[in-house]
Amino acid sequence: MRSWKARIETDAKTKYLGIVEALEADIYSGYVKAGDRLPPQRAVAEALNVDLTTVTRAFNEARRRGLIDATTGRGSFVRHHVESKLISHISTARPLLDLSMNNPPQPESAGLQQHIPQGIAQLISGADRILQLHYQDSAGNPHDRSAAAGWLAQSINNVTTERTLITGGAQAALYAILQSMAQAGDIIACGEFVYPGLKSAAEQLQLSLQPLSMDEEGVLPDAFEQACRQYPIKAIYLVPTMDNPTTASMSLTRRQQIIAIAHEYDIIIIEDDPYSPLLENPETALFDLAADRTWYIRTLSKCITPALRLAYVIAPSNSHALGLANVLRAISVMASPLMAALVSRWIHDGRINRFSEAIREENQQRQQIAKQLLAGMDFSSNEAGHHIWLQLPSCWQANAFAEQATVLGVSVVACNSFGFSDRQRQAVRLSLGLTPDHATLSQALSILRGLLIQPATTSHHII
Repeated sequence: MRSWKARIETDAKTKYLGIVEALEADIYSGYVKAGDRLPPQRAVAEALNVDLTTVTRAFNEARRRGLIDATTGRGSFVRHHVESKLISHISTARPLLDLSMNNPPQPESAGLQQHIPQGIAQLISGADRILQLHYQDSAGNPHDRSAAAGWLAQSINNVTTERTLITGGAQAALYAILQSMAQAGDIIACGEFVYPGLKSAAEQLQLSLQPLSMDEEGVLPDAFEQACRQYPIKAIYLVPTMDNPTTASMSLTRRQQIIAIAHEYDIIIIEDDPYSPLLENPETALFDLAADRTWYIRTLSKCITPALRLAYVIAPSNSHALGLANVLRAISVMASPLMAALVSRWIHDGRINRFSEAIREENQQRQQIAKQLLAGMDFSSNEAGHHIWLQLPSCWQANAFAEQATVLGVSVVACNSFGFSDRQRQAVRLSLGLTPDHATLSQALSILRGLLIQPATTSHHII
């Protein structure tokens, strides 16, 4: 039995479809045959240098098209290619309702589809256009760093241009921070459910992750302190506001408790804060409570759009900022100067906040739809956010629920992508932002509700 060598069709519309179309082509060409095993999803993500959620989405779509079968404990295998071709034709008539990718919605009131091309056109036609077309400092040019610091200072104290850096997204920032402050074998504490990008970065850098128990506010202080007593914890990674995936937000008291433990045991804090711009009154940042030991990350992917591929980092000190700039130079040379200049213009004219406000209002409408359609179900959410953490009834395992949802035409992400143990409470993350309209979202949530209220079966048939 051979194993498929993962690849991406470069002309596909998206990366996840590129993976599916590559597999489909290899099946039809006979390179991959019925019964051949697919590599584990994590191995595919590493081989293709993509997020685990992208691969999960690809595997879900491949199952929906009838290309593969998945069995818990055994893995994923190629189905008979003739049947695959038939189902792939059927699938074009019923596109997948995607609740797996945690994108912010793009309401018409924000008008980003018009603002982005118009803004770029204005930039490259301006007198200073040459600045956006050259290599620049790995930390970002001073003008863009100053604009970023000014925007961050609207909600965070003690922000300086010298300590503010621009990166090509939060994942690049997280990887660079870990590489700059940790060595192979170091232990990084995190929640028992955590952003998969941290897992990928830790694995690449040979760092160990120590999961900590959580409640409705996030990581438990007692669990953090116990881990500090038992292990030489180097740092703790936290999303203290609207956690991904659990939506938990820490109170000020909880933040102060976490900070006190970090001070006592000399622990570095990595604060990932993608969602605060969506809140009217965000809680005090961990950075404001412990600026000397906190790395702060804010991406624009969750409050504006991932198309910008920008994130801002505040370093604990000027020397830390210089060290991170050196790592960024080795990893990616620089973030996109054109996108950085575009966002700087939006910061100066106030559009960046208006975009976030429009997205918050749209999120509130979508969360209200979810609240109505999932009434009586056990889920956590934040009305300003665009994801939900849905706890499953005891009859369901998360992977089985996600697979059956895919069969019914809805893509979700099982807790296994975020957790560390199969014995954890079973849940799925639902992302509300990618569906194009409220009717489509309602359709997807109605399908999931029907699935939740019926007992799980041991075998699921492709229909």
